[in-house]
Amino acid sequence: MGLNPIIWLIVVAIDIYVWFVIADVILGWLLHFEVVNLRNRLVYMIADMLHRLTEPALKPIRRYMPRMQIDISPIVLIVGLWFIQYSVVWLYIKAVA
Repeated sequence: MGLNPIIWLIVVAIDIYVWFVIADVILGWLLHFEVVNLRNRLVYMIADMLHRLTEPALKPIRRYMPRMQIDISPIVLIVGLWFIQYSVVWLYIKAVA
């Protein structure tokens, strides 16, 4: 028995969003270590897009996280997204069974 198309769409959307969060973190590292810079128009456009996509979810997490030397809010967000993803699939399987 396959997954419901709506459940599949939710799972795929969460997967794509997790990859956006990972790309934002990696780009942040590249910017911090000056491997790339924002003067490049393409880099700026990608950084701006990733920031606009991920910041609304990361901002509330950062508000409640204590200040640390390293920002672990993306890790908290990814774990939360995985929890939601597995919960949706689990609830669907329980409802079908």
